[in-house]
Amino acid sequence: MNHTSMATSRRRFLTALALSSPGLFVPGAFAEELARTFSVEEGPFYPDKLPLDTDNDLLIVNDSLTPAVGEVTHLSGRLLDAKGDPIKNALVEIWQVDSAGVYLRARPSHPGKFDANFQGFGRFLTGSTGEYYFRTIKPIAYDLRPAPHVHFAVKVKGREKWTTQLFVKGDPGNAKDRLYQNIHNPKARDSVTVDFVPVKNSRIGELSAKFDMVMGFTPEG
Repeated sequence: MNHTSMATSRRRFLTALALSSPGLFVPGAFAEELARTFSVEEGPFYPDKLPLDTDNDLLIVNDSLTPAVGEVTHLSGRLLDAKGDPIKNALVEIWQVDSAGVYLRARPSHPGKFDANFQGFGRFLTGSTGEYYFRTIKPIAYDLRPAPHVHFAVKVKGREKWTTQLFVKGDPGNAKDRLYQNIHNPKARDSVTVDFVPVKNSRIGELSAKFDMVMGFTPEG
């Protein structure tokens, strides 16, 4: 199989995995409004130049045969409005540091000290049930931020870009992180704090994290 075929097969596999993820497609119908996901600032490290590969698999760049270093994590969830209904055709973006603690944007100042096999940024267009899926690594702390986190941006047509950050439940760095500690409301803090749990029977120690995001508007509103 050539590199092009391998890349195509990989993307088909990721799409199939996203569509078959358990619990990802529970219909929205909620009696009461859901609590909105807390918005956290974008930060200074959104890529100033997007990579050539912006798919939802951050472990493999283009058709490379060498994966990124880190704890493989299947990060998924749904994008919902306050009524629990799915928001489709929304662009979900994530970016985070690699296993060396370096953002894609900061690589020019870290020559040779970053993981070139980590994509660093990815995108996913939500489907009819608001689902999204990324294969990435478990986030780690770095010199400026003691709390491991993943940056999220949500872009919906006709709306301003919405951002937040996903934090790791139980990580000791959360207690030292300024942004995390500035979220004073316990429910707001819980809305951006997620368990990273082992994937059952994984031979390579993969993790799974489920992060549903509730927006403060309806798709039509």
